[in-house]
Amino acid sequence: MDIDRPANVSFFDFVGGVQLLQGEDTRTVMPVLLIGICISGALCNLLVLLIFIRDFRDGRGSEVKALLASLASTDLVILLLCAPVRAVTYYRQTWTLGNFACRTTDWFQHSCIVAKTLILAATTKAKHNLIPRTAASGPLYNPTWIHGALAFIWIVSMMFPIPQLLFASLLPRGSDFVCVSEMPACASDFMSLFYKIYPTVTFVAPVIFTIAYYTKTLYTAVNHAPSPRHQSKVVLVLLCLSGALGLMLLPEWGTFTWIRLGYNKPPVGLLMFAQFLLYACSSLSPVILMIMYDDVRQGLVAIWFMATCRGRKRAPAMKSPQTEGNGAEVGANAVGNDVSQMKEAKFPDVEHFWTGRRNTHVEDEQDPVPWEKEEKML
Repeated sequence: MDIDRPANVSFFDFVGGVQLLQGEDTRTVMPVLLIGICISGALCNLLVLLIFIRDFRDGRGSEVKALLASLASTDLVILLLCAPVRAVTYYRQTWTLGNFACRTTDWFQHSCIVAKTLILAATTKAKHNLIPRTAASGPLYNPTWIHGALAFIWIVSMMFPIPQLLFASLLPRGSDFVCVSEMPACASDFMSLFYKIYPTVTFVAPVIFTIAYYTKTLYTAVNHAPSPRHQSKVVLVLLCLSGALGLMLLPEWGTFTWIRLGYNKPPVGLLMFAQFLLYACSSLSPVILMIMYDDVRQGLVAIWFMATCRGRKRAPAMKSPQTEGNGAEVGANAVGNDVSQMKEAKFPDVEHFWTGRRNTHVEDEQDPVPWEKEEKML
């Protein structure tokens, strides 16, 4: 990955993944790992989104679920749009996706990362109560607040990484191109201050605030709340999400800030490990929700039963009687109908025998048992 840095720039870094690496192992291992994370994480995030959509449709939504659905959507975008770009770059070792992708790839990825952090910070203000179906605009749910918060978060998230958009450019190298970020020396003083403020405001401060808030809330819920079980579980889920995000994004933010402050480049292995953790974080978040969040786990069970029982419902079976009551009424009516049908059923030979006995008039002189008639008359 050796490349000469121009004399009129204060820092020089690759965009869209480390390029010009030597060795076939790197070209094979990193793309395979990124594609595996991308596929598995995308499926998990899609399942979580389906569960949240189902909960809102059935009237079991909440403000926290709305923000967690937005978090899952952001993770899905990262895995589907950002991870494949890095996989292609590691495989080709040069930039082959054009000038527009070179300028926007790091800007878009940082926008999504900042949005994830701020969305988790916004959950500290959200309510965990269920949204009533008949009073969706009541005190338990304020869609204006949710929509306004998400709009503000995405606007801020897209504005902060604008320098990545401005400083990215294609650099020819023989017959190929590499995508790099180079900052002019004239802007080094201002950008040095900016790159100290940028990670602090968008990553360090929100993560510390979120973890501290949920740690305190969990302690209060466990020790002082009258019925802490459900509330403490939700708080524990959000605390684990915040802690996982902070730990797994720390190498990416550390290497990013270290390079842009003008220090020596970190080892290539650390840069690749930081990018791997970034995408693994987007795959781990839905797994945490599916394991620890009761509502998501119940939604998974419901989806599983719907998927497995659909084939059985389509199989040919005896049509059950239509009723308007419960299952007991269905069984009682079915048993009554069967009994009445059995009563009405007649065996043809027996019916013919008794009909003959009733309708046949026997003369007195031809009666084979006259003593029976005399006994009846007495």
